[in-house]
Amino acid sequence: MSQPIRFYHRNAIREVSDAPVTRTVLQYLREDAHCTGTKEGCAEGDCGACTVVVGERNEAGGVSFKAVNACIQFLPTLDGKALFTVEDLRQPDGSLHPVQEAMVECHGSQCGFCTPGFVMSMWSLYEKHGHETRETSCAGKTVPSRQEINDALTGNLCRCTGYRPIVDAAVRMFDARPKAPVDVDALAHKLASLQRGETFHYEHGAQAFDAPRTVAELARIKEAKPATRILAGSTDIGLWVTKQMRELGDIVYVGQVEALQKLETSADWIELGAGVTVERAYAELATHYPELTEMWKRFASLPIRNAGTLGGNVANGSPIGDSMPGLIALGARVIVRGGEIEREMPLEDLYLAYQKKDMAEHEFVVGLKVPTRTGARKNLQFRTYKLSKRFDSDISAVCAAFSFIADGDVIREPRIAFGGMAATPKRATNTEGVLNGADWHEATAQAAMQALALDYAPLTDMRATNAYRLETAQNLLYRFWLETRPIDPLTAEALNVRFVEAEAASV
Repeated sequence: MSQPIRFYHRNAIREVSDAPVTRTVLQYLREDAHCTGTKEGCAEGDCGACTVVVGERNEAGGVSFKAVNACIQFLPTLDGKALFTVEDLRQPDGSLHPVQEAMVECHGSQCGFCTPGFVMSMWSLYEKHGHETRETSCAGKTVPSRQEINDALTGNLCRCTGYRPIVDAAVRMFDARPKAPVDVDALAHKLASLQRGETFHYEHGAQAFDAPRTVAELARIKEAKPATRILAGSTDIGLWVTKQMRELGDIVYVGQVEALQKLETSADWIELGAGVTVERAYAELATHYPELTEMWKRFASLPIRNAGTLGGNVANGSPIGDSMPGLIALGARVIVRGGEIEREMPLEDLYLAYQKKDMAEHEFVVGLKVPTRTGARKNLQFRTYKLSKRFDSDISAVCAAFSFIADGDVIREPRIAFGGMAATPKRATNTEGVLNGADWHEATAQAAMQALALDYAPLTDMRATNAYRLETAQNLLYRFWLETRPIDPLTAEALNVRFVEAEAASV
């Protein structure tokens, strides 16, 4: 029997039972709830004009707030959650919220179309930091740095104002008299009343949406109807609807499967459930491998990382997916399940050909295992690099990852993986053969660069030519040599054009 979608919005619990399964949150807001402050710009999660904040109960019994793109999130995924839009910022006395006041005072808006999205990203940051002043609070905490603010706004684009006044407003908003924060305890209590113990089942027309609570139930649904579409963060599948107008058939949503939210670290492995968001996954991985920090911050935008899952990125298997090269270079393993049977394999073995994976139709990704930096891996040399036309929120032309264990000057167990260079994320086996057991000298690096031409025959497309891809891939390998050479290795700052430009501008 179909159940209504239940969520908290505009100070009340809402029930929806007549919306199509793939109706987006943005469509609901503008057309059904008549909350037209949220705008549609790109309908693909790039511009941020549609940014809203979703609240979910967390393990501690409180509520976590995340900025997400309403244009690609399907309405049934809101079941059991809270939805906040720019309309919620109006104070009971009719006054503006400090976020809005700061935007006015700093002239952070011109045409205003993007402004509600910026305001909601800023409000999420404001709520996260608990309404502290810009000085150190009595609890010893400080508000976010300007760089943290920049990171929080990576999902919002502005064509006319320019970003400096907006960032100034995000700094200024903490100067204003604090407003009463969201009553998290009361909200958590309301959301607790919406939690379901069993699979949430929703139907509209001939299409069904299921949100199971256990992996076993997910496996049962997929085994009974293998064609059922698995939905995680909707950061890719959402575009199939908004841009390609595809019919998705029945959908099973993995966002409510508690076991898939697992993130555990042991002596040997970092274990990541397939439902762990990209933001949360990279935050953990970067504590063990700080070399992933830049890739983490450049992986799409914060709203996309808040919604998208690492398991979904891996299962999608796009040749330009940013997570796979780094994970493959680290020796990650993937776990898939079909029915009662689980299989584990090296991540690179999952990809057979373009959009073809070593998975039966009823199988799905359960999780990932990434080795920790222990034992001989304490001497691991590892880097990831991304080449794209924009620094933030852009798709890679080339994504590279290199690793090896340094045994003195000798290279052991080299692993090289690229995205954007082949039909799948792919290891460079010929190049690895040149490196394995060799001394890490410049001549070795030069020989490995030449061997890359045997491993890859990249295509020309709208992002780059094949010649550009091959040459830059070789140059990235040389940069890896410069950063990890045994004698006088260079820092990343010494080789990063962004730092070089900044230093030149300050002279």
